[in-house]
Amino acid sequence: MTVPADTLERAVEPLLRWFDREARPLPWRDDPSPYRVWVSEVMLQQTRIEAVKPYFARFMEALPTVEALAQAEEEQVLKLWEGLGYYSRARNLHKAAKAVVENFHGQVPGTVKGLLNLPGVGAYTAGAVASIAFGEKAPAVDGNVLRVVSRLLCREDDVGSPAVKKRVESEILAILPEGRAGAFNQAIMELGEVVCVPGTPRCGDCPLEGLCEARQLGVEASLPVKGQKKPRRVEARTVFVLSCGERLALRKRPDSGLLAGMWELPSVQGHLGKAEARQILEQWGLAAVQLRRLEDSRHIFSHLEWQMWNWDVQAAQRAPGFVWATAAQLREEYALPSAFDGVLKGAWGLTTWACPLHR
Repeated sequence: MTVPADTLERAVEPLLRWFDREARPLPWRDDPSPYRVWVSEVMLQQTRIEAVKPYFARFMEALPTVEALAQAEEEQVLKLWEGLGYYSRARNLHKAAKAVVENFHGQVPGTVKGLLNLPGVGAYTAGAVASIAFGEKAPAVDGNVLRVVSRLLCREDDVGSPAVKKRVESEILAILPEGRAGAFNQAIMELGEVVCVPGTPRCGDCPLEGLCEARQLGVEASLPVKGQKKPRRVEARTVFVLSCGERLALRKRPDSGLLAGMWELPSVQGHLGKAEARQILEQWGLAAVQLRRLEDSRHIFSHLEWQMWNWDVQAAQRAPGFVWATAAQLREEYALPSAFDGVLKGAWGLTTWACPLHR
């Protein structure tokens, strides 16, 4: 099958017309200042737009400028990020804000080259910020863009391949319209987000339906092609919802590895029965007034699945080695990863502890 060489180029005008008419109102579009665009793009990595909106609003209210972010304590940044996941994004954003203040006089770099010097900023984020906030002709190729291009050109290349992404970046760069690079990047991402969706696309709503080679051949639902992912590793854990009076026990995870440096409910590897759970509590210097099994839960990370047995523990005294947090402190100070949401939901109603994450 021969795809016309100018298919991508011919897609530019109808795509921009569609975007001008159909673009969703989003807070970072309404005020596309460099800092707001940058924060939004970091939040949107591997996260849906509707999920990001309330986090973005809260983040901007608390830290409205790059200087405010640079001066914030890491705990505050992580608390504002709580529930979004992939916390390394928040840490890198915080580090990068400090670098902007120290090295760029508080001005977010306006070029891909300058942005790539910041911690955690890769090719996609640099291209998105440079094109949307500064008008630079730079591609911003994410999964949505790869899906649209694969269908439009009816390609069976593995979109997970770095070489394929590089090729598409080069092709997009060649067709970016003068003065509207940011609009085009947003348009093709928006098309992938709301019309050219995974699985069965909404071709009847697509401004590129007449140009789309996959649509003409009736194979749009089978594209894009993705190589097989390695199966997730499964890890058994036992988690303790450990309270004493009106306080809940927390501890920090190691500074490296999964959820590095985050607060967690105390947990150990393996599935522990009642007798084994009591032994662990004794090792921690705790005597249980109540020890009750909660519903099991699980949490899926990108490469790992936690299968959790959960115990509700009312302790006779507060032992050292933990932070014993009040509900107010959990709401305002300590960020708990969403991996523990299911555990706390299961505990709600079985203890006197009113789960602060689901108020």
